[in-house]
Amino acid sequence: MMCGIAGVLFGCVRINASDIVTHMAEQLAHRGPDGHGEWVDTSIGIGLAHRRLAVLDISSAGYQPMLSVSGRFVIVFNGEIYNYQDIRKKIEFGYFAPDVWRGHSDTEVILAAIEAWGVEAAVKHFVGMFAIAVWDRQEKKLFLVRDRMGEKPLYYGIIGGDFVFASELKAFRCHPAWKGDINRDAITLFLRHNCIPAPYTIYSEVSKLVPGSILNISKDKVESLTSLKELTPVPYWSARKIAEFGVAHPITGSDREVVEELDSLLRQATLHQMITSDVPLGAFLSGGVDSSLIVALMQAQSGIPVKTFTIGFNEPAFNEAEWAKSVGQHLGTNHTELYVTPKEALAIIPRLPCLYDEPFSDSSQIPTFLISELTRRHVTVSLSGDGGDELFGGYNRYFMGRRILKGIGWVPKKLRALFGNGLTMVSPQTWDTLFNKFHFFVPKEFWYGSPGDKLYKFSEILSFDSPDSMYKMLVSHWKSPASVVIGGVEPPTIITDENSWAKLSDFTLSMMFLDLVSYLPDDNLVKVDRAAMGVSLETRAPFLDHRVVEFAWRIPLFMKIRNGQGKWILRQILYKYVPRKLIERPKVGFGVPIDSWLRGPLREWAEELLNKKRLSDDGFFYPTPIREKWDEHLEGKRNWQYHLWDILMFQAWLDENRKM
Repeated sequence: MMCGIAGVLFGCVRINASDIVTHMAEQLAHRGPDGHGEWVDTSIGIGLAHRRLAVLDISSAGYQPMLSVSGRFVIVFNGEIYNYQDIRKKIEFGYFAPDVWRGHSDTEVILAAIEAWGVEAAVKHFVGMFAIAVWDRQEKKLFLVRDRMGEKPLYYGIIGGDFVFASELKAFRCHPAWKGDINRDAITLFLRHNCIPAPYTIYSEVSKLVPGSILNISKDKVESLTSLKELTPVPYWSARKIAEFGVAHPITGSDREVVEELDSLLRQATLHQMITSDVPLGAFLSGGVDSSLIVALMQAQSGIPVKTFTIGFNEPAFNEAEWAKSVGQHLGTNHTELYVTPKEALAIIPRLPCLYDEPFSDSSQIPTFLISELTRRHVTVSLSGDGGDELFGGYNRYFMGRRILKGIGWVPKKLRALFGNGLTMVSPQTWDTLFNKFHFFVPKEFWYGSPGDKLYKFSEILSFDSPDSMYKMLVSHWKSPASVVIGGVEPPTIITDENSWAKLSDFTLSMMFLDLVSYLPDDNLVKVDRAAMGVSLETRAPFLDHRVVEFAWRIPLFMKIRNGQGKWILRQILYKYVPRKLIERPKVGFGVPIDSWLRGPLREWAEELLNKKRLSDDGFFYPTPIREKWDEHLEGKRNWQYHLWDILMFQAWLDENRKM
């Protein structure tokens, strides 16, 4: 049930409660175009609202808000519970007679499980992605629950003495007491990470519910609530504990045995996500390891050709469409591809601030929206390969970090920095030309897309003080964002709070853990959710089935990274379905040529947003460091595309925010 949810637990009873929650839900219509519903109890001061994208049980029996059989609990729910049929059987065996069911939706099963076992115990049974709000009419208590990996968003805040929650930030603006005060500290996090990590948001009044947690709040608590700091979500699942347990208790067995076990588990997870749907279903296919494997497992378990979708670009450095087409042809999928012109891609940019609701500057947001838009023309649900890199060692930084520590970690910091400065004496474009000309003389493990940019990033991190500081540099855009943001102080996150890290002896494992709990939910999954739901498309990620995640952490690192190459074990499974020659190639990534666009078709737009007077008048950034990077970028001295895109996306968002 891919949807949008919203609600208010009022600090005092409001006569316009129904109007408020209705208007909040209207802001989420793109998440649920197939219907809407509201439930309000004015005697208590609670209102829940729902926008529906009908995926499972598309009849009226699946409508929300939904009351439990006893009438005690009321739910609004966004997501899918893939094992709901198994849970239903357990409940029928021990608690409910089979004839009490009104339909066959997973929402109804969630309510029954909560009645049978309680909220926390029930949630631990769920396999899926979900954001749930449940009102307990007996205890006068509201529960908010977010899935383990953070696939589905859920925000909450205090506005005018009321406790408010919603799937997206735009819904909060409908509250009559909304102020929208901008959190300058959150801007510093945005410049470092190109997103704002949980629990922070761009607004002071609102927080993100962290993945794998439950927040409950009573009616009495709301009446005395003055700050979000008074609310503490409680974890029901811990990625940290899973990582520590998995590494301490590795799977024993031969390579072949572990490959077969993972193959079986992934097949099961993929099949679950295929059958939990009453509407057309397909898959994103980039031609890389992760998406190709998911499509291969889908096709192996489907009686008809799987519908697959790819976006192509005419710029070779950013195009994987031909590889995706070849993989689709080999597997026998019903493949659709669309080559996008720069003009079509650029036309998406004005829509991004409204789509993402707060500053977000992962530039792959553009092709992600385009592939979602293409896919939605044909299907309502699409599977993806998200999570494969974090769980199985796919990112270039894992290899770069290992090589740096092993190769030159012993070299004094000053000498490393001097060597890094030497690398930047040649422009990124020149490095790209050299690599393209002589790449056959370069070891395959060094075949990266955009090698010039990679070398420049490599040069920047050579002055690291410790492995931990090197990771922070690897995942940072602006290295000192507080020096750019006026009045901003960088707040703590899981990346800077070492007490929240998993205790892992290997630096690569530590990087993978931090990516799993930060980069994945705060960047990748936000990017996909907003882009897909912006066109009313549901996305699913079999790698993020928590049983797969738990198993992956028990797989020894040498089965993930071997001979300088990541995702070794996934490749062994994939080679059962697809020839090596279609997979073994440099990793391109899912991006667009922002660097050249800023010097060309986007230059006038960017110049207006980066105007020194405008930056000064807005009062959020010190103009000088921004203008310096803009000038160097235009002159071709450096490629500052990521740093500049951060500022541009904030400025564009600020324009949009002022219209609200």
